[in-house]
Amino acid sequence: MQARMKNPAYVLPDGLKGIGSIFKAVNAGGISHELQEIVGLRASQINGCSACVHAHNANLLKAGESAERIAAVAAWREAPFFDDAERAALELAEAVTRLADRPGDAVDDELWDRVADHYDEKEISALILLIGVTNMFNRLNATIKEPAGTTWG
Repeated sequence: MQARMKNPAYVLPDGLKGIGSIFKAVNAGGISHELQEIVGLRASQINGCSACVHAHNANLLKAGESAERIAAVAAWREAPFFDDAERAALELAEAVTRLADRPGDAVDDELWDRVADHYDEKEISALILLIGVTNMFNRLNATIKEPAGTTWG
């Protein structure tokens, strides 16, 4: 399996610079690398981005996460492996990723309050930016049919 083309961020390098700036901001937001990967994995699962699902799985394994916990991300509501803060972040990732599935508020006040119970404004900003950039990557990869297990470029 081969992608239709090189990733657009490499074809138009200014895009790659912008993506790098977003990741720099996310990393400065104070949320752990593991949380970033779990949230990215959940959004990528919803969007069916095999390249991103593969990458997040690999990154989580490399970071020392258990295979059991990684496998449970898709069923986080029923799995005992996530604390309340992680659950709030995963629920936010689902709500923001599935904007069109929610009539009215994409992120209702109850969800916002659950997230705010665990994260400060800087951390919430990092989560929102992360979810947004993950959804962008998912859409780029789906469009060019980026296969799982390959690196961009």
